[in-house]
Amino acid sequence: QVRLVESGGGLVQPGGSLRLSCLVSGSRLSDNAMAWYRQAPGKQRELVASITRGDMTNYVDAVKGRFTISRDNGKNTIYLQMNSLKPEDTAVYYCNRFSVARYTWGQGTQVTVSS
Repeated sequence: QVRLVESGGGLVQPGGSLRLSCLVSGSRLSDNAMAWYRQAPGKQRELVASITRGDMTNYVDAVKGRFTISRDNGKNTIYLQMNSLKPEDTAVYYCNRFSVARYTWGQGTQVTVSS
């Protein structure tokens, strides 16, 4: 059974930075394209960034130039470096496969951007 464990969230002021991590257990990370998603209060979960098996990355317009997705297959972990954070980035952040066939969602990690 695949398990996703996200961490690294917290409260940060606008303009600040956070680095999220997602440990994948029960599956070989190198076999999968992966992504970060987020869900803000009262909104649907949305894709934020993706990374292919070959390390090609893609971002939604709202985070381009501010967020960086990366992966360490040896540690079965993906990361999301978030810089220049804005209040509208406030959400619960999740990782999962970049596929219609996703794993069971983890608990996510809360990111709150507020002064």
